[in-house]
Amino acid sequence: MQGEVRELLSWACIVFTVGMFSTGLTDLKKMRESKSADNIQFLPFLTTCLNNLGWLYYGILKSDQTIVHVNVIGALLQILYIIVYLHYTKQKRLVMVQTLAAGMVLTCSWFYFTTFLPEGDTRLSQLGLTCSVVTVKIVRSGDVQCLSFPLTVATFFTSTSWVLYGLQLNDPYIVVPNTPGIFTSLIRFYLFWRFAAVNQSSPSFKSLQI
Repeated sequence: MQGEVRELLSWACIVFTVGMFSTGLTDLKKMRESKSADNIQFLPFLTTCLNNLGWLYYGILKSDQTIVHVNVIGALLQILYIIVYLHYTKQKRLVMVQTLAAGMVLTCSWFYFTTFLPEGDTRLSQLGLTCSVVTVKIVRSGDVQCLSFPLTVATFFTSTSWVLYGLQLNDPYIVVPNTPGIFTSLIRFYLFWRFAAVNQSSPSFKSLQI
């Protein structure tokens, strides 16, 4: 029974998380239609890609195929977004510098974890802690302007599925960085409901921006 529950949660994590990563396809479509990268932020693609690669390494060390599959797909999507952005942006030099800097950070991090940390639990725990901290920082620094209700729903289900999966594995490095997503989504649900009631009584009220 426990194995079936874990398998179900594994598929839920894959489906919901890949769905979240696929939201960047909207930006990709905008760039292709306008032949421009104006009004599209580049750093979220880059930082998410680094985060995916970090979690991919964690999944490999932990021999967890769910984490591996999700982050392989996520990293490939982010690389696609980066390539398309680089093609359409007018600030190619800045984008190249930022990408090279990220590559150096990734290389130095890999060198540190593989050279200075012994194989086994020590390397896995430090990598898990690093990935957790980076994930929380990315979530906190994300742009939450004009957050859509469907995206809030997706965030809630994605965070919930990973928290439940992490609890099944007794892995705090999966549980901790995903827990805030549940609470922030619940707060946004309340705000959507609250402001929806206000909008019904006051037609001139501006649309909700969180």
